[in-house]
Amino acid sequence: MLKYAIKRIVTAIITAFLVATLTFFIMNMVPGGPFLSEKAVTPQAQAAMEAKYGLDKPLSTQYVTYMKGIAHGDFGLSLKKRGRTVSQIIGTKFPVSARIGGLALLVAVMCGVPLGAIAAFKRGKTIDNVLVVLSTAGIAIPSFLSSTLLMYIFSTKMNLLPSLGLNSASSYIMPVMALALYPTFYIARLMRSSMLDVMGQDYMRTARAKGVSTFKAIFKHALRNAILPVITYLGPLLASLMTGSFIIEKIFNIPGLGSEFVGAITSRDYPMIMGTTIFLAVFIIIMNVIVDIAYKIVDPRINLK
Repeated sequence: MLKYAIKRIVTAIITAFLVATLTFFIMNMVPGGPFLSEKAVTPQAQAAMEAKYGLDKPLSTQYVTYMKGIAHGDFGLSLKKRGRTVSQIIGTKFPVSARIGGLALLVAVMCGVPLGAIAAFKRGKTIDNVLVVLSTAGIAIPSFLSSTLLMYIFSTKMNLLPSLGLNSASSYIMPVMALALYPTFYIARLMRSSMLDVMGQDYMRTARAKGVSTFKAIFKHALRNAILPVITYLGPLLASLMTGSFIIEKIFNIPGLGSEFVGAITSRDYPMIMGTTIFLAVFIIIMNVIVDIAYKIVDPRINLK
């Protein structure tokens, strides 16, 4: 296990380095700059601002300086939110997205896994056909449409839920539902396919031949093996949900990391783009390691090398 952990740490450092390097150079290849959108900015003022933030230096020098800062945990100052560091902004915005993303993940797993298992157990029957149609529709409907429909029904027509902000517990319901819709039905389809494959294995036929009850055969033997593909999906899904969805955050006016990231791209806030990208990359790497450990817990036969 120790050898595996060291290997993953080294791999994570190399991956984060490559992500930071590619993002830095690709970002600087895009036409435009962070101060071109400033109103009535003179060339002298623009040059002074570029000198202040070190943007007047050669790109290679900027790269070396930035990588040295990252090595010391310094992501730099935001070019648009003057006086605030990138670390401060991420630290403020990420918990907002994490709360919504964590709740959405919980809803997706608690609903998607049972729905997929039921559909597989009732294969070819009415409930299976209904769930297949619903899951296909849930995957196909874009998040902006589902968010708009939820807002129209529960806020405009029924006046049950607040439509903007996160000022109360009830204000979390619609954003979480909108964010959880796609992963719920994707997990259901994934679980259904995996369950159908597992239920046809020899050990399942042996269990039934020995008189093991259907409930025990499904939830003790089949479910434990069928859930492995779902666990694989949960790693990047968790990172994606917890770093926020720009569309959901924009529609429900949620001050999360997703909207901050897109705002940084449109305004060419280079340090913010770099910091958020690196943060997301490291988060995905950590989630993948957790998924590997979860594999070992669910199926002890798996060896981590």
